[in-house]
Amino acid sequence: MSLNLEVPPSNGCEKVILSEEQHMKICEVRRLLGPLSGTSSIYCSDLSILRYLRARNWNVKKATKMLKATLKWRSEYKPEEIQWDEVAHEAETGKVYCADCKDRHGRTVIVMRPCRQNSKTVKGQIRYLVYCMENAILNLPSNQESMIWLVDFKDFDMSNISLKATKETAHILQEHYPERLGLAILYNAPKFFEPFWMVAKPFLETKTANKVKFVYSDDVNSKRIIEDLFDMDQLESAFGGNNNVGFNITKYAEMMKEDDKQMRCSWSAVNPNSLASEKAQSSGLVGSQITNRSESSENERTDGDIHITRKADGN
Repeated sequence: MSLNLEVPPSNGCEKVILSEEQHMKICEVRRLLGPLSGTSSIYCSDLSILRYLRARNWNVKKATKMLKATLKWRSEYKPEEIQWDEVAHEAETGKVYCADCKDRHGRTVIVMRPCRQNSKTVKGQIRYLVYCMENAILNLPSNQESMIWLVDFKDFDMSNISLKATKETAHILQEHYPERLGLAILYNAPKFFEPFWMVAKPFLETKTANKVKFVYSDDVNSKRIIEDLFDMDQLESAFGGNNNVGFNITKYAEMMKEDDKQMRCSWSAVNPNSLASEKAQSSGLVGSQITNRSESSENERTDGDIHITRKADGN
């Protein structure tokens, strides 16, 4: 027997129908969690609980334990309250940012350039990564829950390797953002990165590690992974696409400040549409970027996950 409840699976590309047993497990997790309030209540949508169940192979007790740990972490770390001005210095070089384009499934794309690391504190690096994750989730369209990572290894060298940062990143993403990774593409990774990958791989759960794909610009077969995922006219030229517009910190900063307003409204249950007139008057610097990022986000979510509701005009 199945229930009429459609949700995206872990790859975020098509919908599935929950069985009655699976729905009952969601209800059981809710019972074990007990009464929730504030941001914890908003966070624990059915789809959010479903991600934790999938991450723990539908084991209710393990999923509940994992979710409780996340709720504790979120109550202390307060990721939804991180603002652009707090992390802007980490973003100056374009080492991590949410791309203008989405993949063919409408998923948010996070670009990473390890060679542009500009800080030495792992704490600051992780806080900025969390900010980017929250923003990427905010910009997911209504029918998606996972994102794509594009890692550019141009000019990468041994000095860019940090085992401590890698371990902390893996911990945060796997424990507090389960089932959010659709695919991670490592683009033109140098040969000397392979031994590091073998050391780092055990930190990842098997199904997470399986989502990591190595793509090389001189390998026709691996390039198909990117060509199948993206409209090449929208994809950055650094990844083999035809878009020559690079990262612009001024434009990106303006866009993030607008998203910060949406984030505050979403988590405080304020109608984001109340900001429409204010956004319409905002700087024309980012108009085209907001339009691009909103094309796949026309419909409002009904799953309880926090997101930006944007029309094609950027409002």
